[in-house]
Amino acid sequence: MNGWRLTGVLSLLLAAMALYFLGVQGGDADGIRLLIRATARTSLVLFVLAFTASAMVELLPSAATRWQRRNRRYLGVSFAVSHFIHLAAIVSLALVDKALFWKLTNLGTIVLAGAAYLFIAAMTATSFDRTAAWLGPRKWRLLHLVGGWYIWISFAVAIGKRVPLDRFYWPMAALILAAGIVRLAAMWRRNRRRTAPA
Repeated sequence: MNGWRLTGVLSLLLAAMALYFLGVQGGDADGIRLLIRATARTSLVLFVLAFTASAMVELLPSAATRWQRRNRRYLGVSFAVSHFIHLAAIVSLALVDKALFWKLTNLGTIVLAGAAYLFIAAMTATSFDRTAAWLGPRKWRLLHLVGGWYIWISFAVAIGKRVPLDRFYWPMAALILAAGIVRLAAMWRRNRRRTAPA
């Protein structure tokens, strides 16, 4: 499965998952928290797949990594769908149980995450041929480079501060750390190849 069909199928699965979690708990705070945790996982996996797509081909060329790079745009848009469902669940929790919401977060986290969502919106908006052409290749690369690393930092901070409190976050921390290492390793390899004597 490739292209926008991949995005469509993933988006339908994410919507079905959201309806399931909310339906099981009747839309109360417990069901919303289940959805927040579930979309935290799906968002992270989809982000890592998009974020490391070119690096994985650089380091481990194969049919699987070439598929990953070919579908980087569609995995990225699917990540945006997942993370905006995550945002909707967080807002719902604030409306359903304001005291619990503020117990689980703070203003600094909201600011950090808010900036990440602005990058996600901008990167998603420029994931279409027409808007990418309007922005231009240089600005597009800069937006997606800075935005990708900012989102990586946002995930790393959000997950890292929860690791000592909950084992649920250990695999997520390992995954986000590995994604950063893969990107840096591929960057180092490309730079080394450019500077190697002819």
